[in-house]
Amino acid sequence: MTSQDLDAIDRRLAAALQEDCRLSTAALADRAGLSPSACHRRIKLLEDKGVIDRYAAVLNGEAIGYAMEFIVEVTLKSQADKTMSAFEQAVAAAPEILECVLMSGDNDYLMRIAARDAKDYERIHRDVLAPAPGVDRIKSSLALRIVKPRKGYPVAGGLS
Repeated sequence: MTSQDLDAIDRRLAAALQEDCRLSTAALADRAGLSPSACHRRIKLLEDKGVIDRYAAVLNGEAIGYAMEFIVEVTLKSQADKTMSAFEQAVAAAPEILECVLMSGDNDYLMRIAARDAKDYERIHRDVLAPAPGVDRIKSSLALRIVKPRKGYPVAGGLS
């Protein structure tokens, strides 16, 4: 399904669910101008077509003990498939690595890492990042404050 396949109602439903996935079908139906059963069918189609990837609760890192976040750039020794696959498997196994993105440009990967404190990040750097397969260079920066948290994709025609 492409963005052109989404009509105004699909966009309203997607925007509303992205903002608050706990809305009831009745509340969503009311916002979209549908009956609850029609709304349920539309949501199921959005799920089946991959528009809705998953539902999730967004946790507050500080509230659960992660007081620090680091933005980390990693450069590998080689961009061979085997090296990159091994690195990506190691990253996928590390729960402290919140996000990892393959990049173009000077660095191979950009990561967002949660740490309880500086000592915890030192442990992550020493035990997770440095020994990861193929790592040549690591550049870490402490995120001081999130200016604009991720809220989701802009969905034209949403309910906002």
